[in-house]
Amino acid sequence: MIRIAVCDDEKEMSDKLSALASGFFREKNMETVLVRFSCGEDLLRYDAPVDILFLDIQMKGMDGMETARKLRKRGFKGFLVFITVLKEMVFASFEVQAYDYLVKPVKERQFKKTMERLFASMQNAREANLLVQKGYESRILSQDEIVFCEIIDRKVYLHLVSLEVIDYYERIDRLEKKLDGRFFRCHRSYLINLKYLKSYKNGTAYMEGGKEIPVSRLRSKEFSGVILQYMKNI
Repeated sequence: MIRIAVCDDEKEMSDKLSALASGFFREKNMETVLVRFSCGEDLLRYDAPVDILFLDIQMKGMDGMETARKLRKRGFKGFLVFITVLKEMVFASFEVQAYDYLVKPVKERQFKKTMERLFASMQNAREANLLVQKGYESRILSQDEIVFCEIIDRKVYLHLVSLEVIDYYERIDRLEKKLDGRFFRCHRSYLINLKYLKSYKNGTAYMEGGKEIPVSRLRSKEFSGVILQYMKNI
């Protein structure tokens, strides 16, 4: 599921961008959720996750550049594509980590070229990310955000660096296959991120933040080897 937002105060342009974006991902056989805003103030009040944002720079009230600054400041990590009539604005876009900019009137060929590059970047980024699906909602997490994973009954609990805990239904063996080599299954109920391992002693892994994770006897010998290999690679 790709979550797209279009913010433009011109209805005609908003309609066109929405149609082009939906059509592009339809060709990729990917579902989308698309929301539209006519001003930066309304966009800033929206608190659901967004993967791709098409943002007009010149709008009434708060302009797109200021809106982007505020979004980045509060942690927006999605792909940002500016819509502008002025090519010179591209230099200012680096400040807010814009992925690209499209010059009005946006041509379909120009749009598709940008989106093919963006889509490839999304695919590459997701290799190091984890897609968490909880009910009808989905969220993309960087694996680097995860300190450890814990299974209780049929739920996985992801303990993040931010101290947030995300729970959802998943089998831990399936989750293990989705995570990369920095994670180790030290116990039937735990996967730990070796980056946040502080020490290991007497069957206990001591993690950043003070959490103590049990290491099963069956995995203790392998665990010591995995730690050494990880230390060599960093």
